[in-house]
Amino acid sequence: MTIDITVPSLGESVTEATVARWLKAPGDAVARDEPLVALETDKIAIEVNAEAAGRLADIVAPQGAEVAVGALLGRLEPGASNDPAAPAPETPSPLSPAVRRLVEEHGLDPTALTGSGKDGRILKSDALAAVAARDGRADAAQADSPTPPAPEAPPPAPAAPA
Repeated sequence: MTIDITVPSLGESVTEATVARWLKAPGDAVARDEPLVALETDKIAIEVNAEAAGRLADIVAPQGAEVAVGALLGRLEPGASNDPAAPAPETPSPLSPAVRRLVEEHGLDPTALTGSGKDGRILKSDALAAVAARDGRADAAQADSPTPPAPEAPPPAPAAPA
């Protein structure tokens, strides 16, 4: 039995959205409340999350499609994934889209981050601080390794008389 993934209510007077991009591909394992697809309107951008853990069965509305509130986007096949390559949930508390993007772009482990937000939530500033700290350590490690000095550039050639 599959669960329909539909366009949620988008707010007062907003009746249509554009499928900005799918965050999962058919067959991918998904966790409950994990974002599946990003929608955009003139007024808002929203992510539609999985109602249950399982697999994305199929995509009905492709990227770029115009969809109305209540329209079918795709289908989710519920059930625990038995795929060993299936991703584990990133962290017990959900990450904001901005933090999730930073975690993915910089290969951070969200369980290793210390959240300074309300109830220990990881803020964008926490992720940026982790990136800066990691990059600082990487720069320090490179400074410790012996590297020959770079050769000096030759002086510029004199300009030809006019």
